[in-house]
Amino acid sequence: MDIQLETAPCGYFSILDTGIVQSVNQTLLNMLLLKRDELLGRHIETTMSVTNKLFFHTYFYPYIQINGHVNEMYLSFRTSDNQEVPVLLNGVRQERGGQTVIDCVVVMMRKRIEHEKDVLQTKERLEHLYQATNEANKQLERLHEEYETKQQELMRINHELEVKASTDPLTGLRNRRYFQESLQKLIAEYQETRQPLSLLIIDIDHFKHINDTYGHPVGDLVLSGLARLLQRLSREGDVLARFGGEEFVALLPGVEQDEAIVIADNICRTVAKTPLDNYQITISIGISTVTDTDTEQTLLHQADLALYQSKAGGRNRVTHAAHSAES
Repeated sequence: MDIQLETAPCGYFSILDTGIVQSVNQTLLNMLLLKRDELLGRHIETTMSVTNKLFFHTYFYPYIQINGHVNEMYLSFRTSDNQEVPVLLNGVRQERGGQTVIDCVVVMMRKRIEHEKDVLQTKERLEHLYQATNEANKQLERLHEEYETKQQELMRINHELEVKASTDPLTGLRNRRYFQESLQKLIAEYQETRQPLSLLIIDIDHFKHINDTYGHPVGDLVLSGLARLLQRLSREGDVLARFGGEEFVALLPGVEQDEAIVIADNICRTVAKTPLDNYQITISIGISTVTDTDTEQTLLHQADLALYQSKAGGRNRVTHAAHSAES
């Protein structure tokens, strides 16, 4: 195992379809207070309580068999000294070395523990009631309804967490992770349907000067104000995200080169004449439009080169990668 994976800031393990652990990194072993030979070759469920085993069986295995992956599953492992370790688990099922394996990463969680315990306690009571006599049927039905309600609440909380995980906290726009997933999906759609796709990289001109002159709080106001303005200018179906720092990105499905230039020019002009919290800024934009040979990396690289040309050409302007290449 690579040293980077061995000491990664999240736990990793790989299991067969039968649940037998094939590999594990040191981070997970540290979480569970186990030695490597105490987990390798054993069933992953040996690290779980009865309740979590039930949850693992009824959700994880069926879901990953059908979909090939599980995202952000919340459960608890148990350490060698019987302490609960709440984690968020992602898994993917794939072929490797002639056999089917499930690779999983886990991140320790400290929030929502009380709510999760409440749900798990309800499930434990349901397990006991399912073994009770017919006289307990009415009580079992009430608890089952309670369990369903709590499951719905947990699903709602998980959905909120998923939204937060894909949202930039400062601007409220989608974050880089969501953008990259969307870019990958839209390029795959282009390869199948030939629907056009253009990408804009938007950068605030002289943003360092704003921070140095007025301070980072003002810089944050400018970033938030620009985000709101870009949202007003975006079309339904566009993917708008904060890429990092003072850079924003926009994916324009169905937009060819010429239309992308018109849209970007309108954004550039509108920003230049619209004060953002009493501060006036300009932006530079680089554009690329997908072709048959493009990947996510090449499309981003071309737009980035076009943005560099806009900056080098005096800022407050738009450059398409095709024109940048011609120059």
